[in-house]
Amino acid sequence: MLFCISVIFTACQDIGNSGKPEDLIPEEKMVDIIAEISLMQSARNFNKRMYENTGIEGEEYIFEKYNIDSVQLRRSNDYYADNYKIYQRIYDSVKQNLERIKVKLDSLQKREERIRDSISKAKRDSLRIIEDSLNPEEKRNQKIIDAINNKKDSLDRTVTDSLPEPVSRN
Repeated sequence: MLFCISVIFTACQDIGNSGKPEDLIPEEKMVDIIAEISLMQSARNFNKRMYENTGIEGEEYIFEKYNIDSVQLRRSNDYYADNYKIYQRIYDSVKQNLERIKVKLDSLQKREERIRDSISKAKRDSLRIIEDSLNPEEKRNQKIIDAINNKKDSLDRTVTDSLPEPVSRN
């Protein structure tokens, strides 16, 4: 029992702050890397099959894009994690970047909906024009019927307006 406690105590003594690695990823670049990793994880969680069909290998993509390797990323992450204020600043920046991306995406989505709506309206209008052109005789007849009904209503009002007022019996 004493041996186990001494092993645990000795192992815990090695835990300390990571020294600053020589190949430390700069803070701004780290913000971009973490934001991109977050987006990739979200995409994978949202629709795993579609994500896999893109053929993008997340880790390799990040390493190539930012010209880093997994060891450099781990060392840099460990260093920043040991320095809470810097790490907090990095994650605050990541959050701001993701919020800006969300605003842009929301704006694009609204624009896309407006375009879809205007295309749909144009289709309805063009179908109405085509329908009108296919039945010109029927449309002309309907206009004549509407004109006759309007004249009849007008005549009815004229006749009603010209009648004398009824005499009241009081």
